[in-house]
Amino acid sequence: MKKRKNATKTNLIFAGVLLLLALVLFLLTKNRAEGTKAVLTVGTNEGNKTIELVLSKDQMLDIEAKNLTVHVEIRDGRIRFVHSACPDHICEREGWLSKEGDTASCLPAPASILVVSGE
Repeated sequence: MKKRKNATKTNLIFAGVLLLLALVLFLLTKNRAEGTKAVLTVGTNEGNKTIELVLSKDQMLDIEAKNLTVHVEIRDGRIRFVHSACPDHICEREGWLSKEGDTASCLPAPASILVVSGE
């Protein structure tokens, strides 16, 4: 009976620690600042190419990557993959990115977007 009581107490402590960790992670991600720039990294046949984009200028971009073309849209201070000829379209489902630290990647291309602050 004593073993069961200790196991229950240990489980409660473990659950409490997990809840506290979840709360801390939620608060850290909730209060992220809006990003003002995005860094687009594209793999090409010559190596990786990095492009810095300003999110305040609305535009559509066609980016030639190593394996295919990805289409990126910037609108209203946000950025997203609009279309990629890859089989899964996972990058498109990431949706709009606007907060500092937001990221999306198209692995078949290869291409990735990271939202950063303007500093």
